[in-house]
Amino acid sequence: MLEQLPVRSAAPAPAPTPPAPAGGWTLGAVSAATFTLILDVTVVDVALPDIQRSLGASFSQLQWVVDAYVLTLAVFLLAAATVADRLGRRRVFAAGTALFTAASLLCAAATTPLVLNLGRALEGVGGAVMYAVAPALIAHGFRGRRRAVAFCVCGGAGGLAVALGPVAGGALTGLGWRWIFLLNVPVGIVITAIVLTRVAESRDPRRRRLDWPGLAVFSLALTLLVLALVRGEAEGWSGALVLGLFAPAGVLLLAFVLIERRRRDALFDLALLRIRSFDGLAAATVAANAALMTAVLFQILYMQYVLGFSAYGAGVRYLPLALAVFLAALVSGTVAGRFPARLLVGVGCVAIGLGMLASDGLTAQSSWTDLLPGMLLAGFGMGTFNPVRAATAVALMPLSKGGMSSGMSETLQQCGVALGVAALGSVAHNRMHDEFTGAVARSGGLPDMAADRIAESVAAGRPGDAAGLVPPPDFAGGAADEVLVAGLDLVLRIGGVLAVAGGLVGFLLMRRRDFPAGPPGAATRRAARPCPAPEEVPTH
Repeated sequence: MLEQLPVRSAAPAPAPTPPAPAGGWTLGAVSAATFTLILDVTVVDVALPDIQRSLGASFSQLQWVVDAYVLTLAVFLLAAATVADRLGRRRVFAAGTALFTAASLLCAAATTPLVLNLGRALEGVGGAVMYAVAPALIAHGFRGRRRAVAFCVCGGAGGLAVALGPVAGGALTGLGWRWIFLLNVPVGIVITAIVLTRVAESRDPRRRRLDWPGLAVFSLALTLLVLALVRGEAEGWSGALVLGLFAPAGVLLLAFVLIERRRRDALFDLALLRIRSFDGLAAATVAANAALMTAVLFQILYMQYVLGFSAYGAGVRYLPLALAVFLAALVSGTVAGRFPARLLVGVGCVAIGLGMLASDGLTAQSSWTDLLPGMLLAGFGMGTFNPVRAATAVALMPLSKGGMSSGMSETLQQCGVALGVAALGSVAHNRMHDEFTGAVARSGGLPDMAADRIAESVAAGRPGDAAGLVPPPDFAGGAADEVLVAGLDLVLRIGGVLAVAGGLVGFLLMRRRDFPAGPPGAATRRAARPCPAPEEVPTH
């Protein structure tokens, strides 16, 4: 009995109390961080023209303002989550927030495109840390149904950021593009202070050392893979550069698997890939994000260039999507413990797909309200799916490995976005290019070389470049509108089918027996034990 006294004194009664306020601080900090990170992906797009004029950036340099952030965000997710399991999730999350804040300040002060792109890359590293560790912090801060509700609130915050990005970007750009980054600074300082003072520390006590070989090989492989995806359209999918990125990425990923099979403290537990529920969740995650995020990009182009709305006006008309995401996330949190996770995953993805298919068939004469039914349905689907995705990823592994599991889930999410924009965007680009080239050639107003050059501008989402260049001018505008609509319809059609298929695969593969502590959101039996298992004890 005396031997047990130190164990009980190591977890004194005051430590987990008061649970509600502590959980509230954790949820507030994590939700604010998630909102800021996702907002930073979409808000910058609106400011790119101002950034180009201010810094004298070339088109290639301007592309890297977006690509540098997306690249490092995707690459460092799994590494950040696994390092957090070892060193302490609160400590690593705070360090990531501090890096993101400092990088935002560097972006705001940039006087050259190189400095801005460097700051964006550092923002992505800090964002990856925050994004990957956030689900594990929620998992350790909440139990049972309260955990499901917390995931849904956090997911709702992310959905709001997706829809509010164009609105916030338009408003802040009116003050000056540097305000897009300056706004992150006070928010980041507040989040860091809350995490360091109000959030309990947690880690995996069994992890003794970091898997440096696995970390290096996986990071390099993912860097090459994501770089190939984000640059494939601009460089050409069959070009030497893109093929030269894909080939070593595949070799390195194979080497990563071989390394992880032989290491005791592996960066990624390969046993996760043998869990059917994780495989189903992975398929649904990639499909849903590839489909919806690509559709949002094309719909914003449609609203701005075809319907004639400003960036701010297009963002305002996306508020119904934000509301649908947020409300659906809150509702799914209240019912998460009553329905199987696979049902919510399936319903969410299928709703996303049906919402996209409902918006198919638009014309250049359509009103923005024709997008509204599909927008609401897709928003309901994303609000239902995304929170349960995050909760399920954590629940599929023991709590001590929550960071690793959630990190892989977030990596798949970001790779899904990159894959969707690359693949669906490329298909739409080719169709738009071919149709516009054919229309101009039939008009007989330009030689083939000039027609091809203008078609490239339209297909790349810059139809304004064609105005006045193709005689007669009204033909240029009308043809560009019709071509953009054709590209949007193709993205909605293919993406809708992809999301529905991903939802069905997730529903069929996921099963209750794969959850070691019960499905996400369900009340656990841990409270019946006299004291928590070692890996579940938070350290302060």
